[in-house]
Amino acid sequence: MQNPTFEEILAVLAAPSRRRLLFAHWEGGGNTPPVLAIVKRLVARGHEVRVLSDACNQSEVEAAGASFSSWTRIPRRMDKSAESDLIKDWELRSPLSLIARLRDRLFVGPALEFAQDLLDELQRFLADIVVTSEMLLGVMAGAESVGVPCVILSPNIYLFPLPGVPPFGPGLQPARGPLGRIRDSLVRNLSFKTFGKGTTAFNATRRALGLAPLDHPFHQVTRVAKHLVLTSPAFDFPATSLPPHVQYTGPEIEDPVWVEPWRSPWRNDDPRPLILVAFSTTFQNQAPILRRIITALSTLAVRAVVTAGPALSLEEFPKMENVFICSSAPHSHLLPHAAAVVTHAGHGTVIRSLAAGVPLLCMPMGRDQNDNAARVVARGAGLRVGPRSKETKIRQSIQELLESPQYLENARALGKKIVEDIRNSSTVEVLEEVARNSSRKA
Repeated sequence: MQNPTFEEILAVLAAPSRRRLLFAHWEGGGNTPPVLAIVKRLVARGHEVRVLSDACNQSEVEAAGASFSSWTRIPRRMDKSAESDLIKDWELRSPLSLIARLRDRLFVGPALEFAQDLLDELQRFLADIVVTSEMLLGVMAGAESVGVPCVILSPNIYLFPLPGVPPFGPGLQPARGPLGRIRDSLVRNLSFKTFGKGTTAFNATRRALGLAPLDHPFHQVTRVAKHLVLTSPAFDFPATSLPPHVQYTGPEIEDPVWVEPWRSPWRNDDPRPLILVAFSTTFQNQAPILRRIITALSTLAVRAVVTAGPALSLEEFPKMENVFICSSAPHSHLLPHAAAVVTHAGHGTVIRSLAAGVPLLCMPMGRDQNDNAARVVARGAGLRVGPRSKETKIRQSIQELLESPQYLENARALGKKIVEDIRNSSTVEVLEEVARNSSRKA
């Protein structure tokens, strides 16, 4: 770990007494950098942090200053390759099949194994609180079984049903009138019932932990101390009310530690607008889309940087004079100079782009991406096209972003609000408060 800055030393002196926090995490791509940014700040404030996660996260965790421990009972991810991915969502063709796989492979199926690993770790590391993902229901149940306060982190928009907000998944706009409300009810009930098929299995986990059964696995998320949503309320669709334990605490936008240094291949006085193409850092079978985007960009008077991510080989993409392809680059360096971003609409890329005031062309491929794209379009900060769009449609959409000033104006206006929420992030302070009030003392 680097020597602390003067500001970090002051933060340690001003922080509450030293606490012990156990993060229970799973490697899902974009969910990792925000969590590690929080870990890094907690360590800088003098707290002792351990991260229980997939083995492939060890070097990143240790670079953030925390100690590391690996899951042992669930399938171990030694790397971030497509082969080791737990969900393999690119294999699926329907939203319901994805819900069922998430239920069986993450939320419910391995819940007891997650809980048992957590309990073993709490024997080794007596933590004041447990901090975990909204998807690790087994971790929440494990913490509940021994009376350790649990805090959920959602490094994206809120996944669970909220009044007045369209159901998560399809990327719907807010309902207008009775038909819209019926639409939302049907979609929400279908998703809820599909997850509900795991109720018997999840209650078997709770019984094994000495806990009473629940009516639905999702009810586990209501039995925590806090649920912190790491996005900007200005970006998300507003709910008519929030559960008392749910709180928006602001986005995290630090670049991952593994990004490569950036050196522009173009002259500083190159007048062509810069386009950043940024898709998932994990495998989503995105190579065909990237090839079409590269072909579309080759016919425009622009410069483009394509960050293909560590899951893809650079050799599979065509070489174009105005397109630079790399595995990674620090978006914090590129976005201040970008005129537009073409993206799968992962939450991290979307929020970083908007914080920089850059409009987006969203081509969502699943996960939370449809819903992020819906919010970009609703705010007038970009466009959305399908992932199977042809080169002509992609080219026309990029041209529209560059030539229509309202997208830039709206992105900048929204970006100012997002930057304010980033500056006023309260995540660390909320975690400290829960740890301070914990009856479990290290």
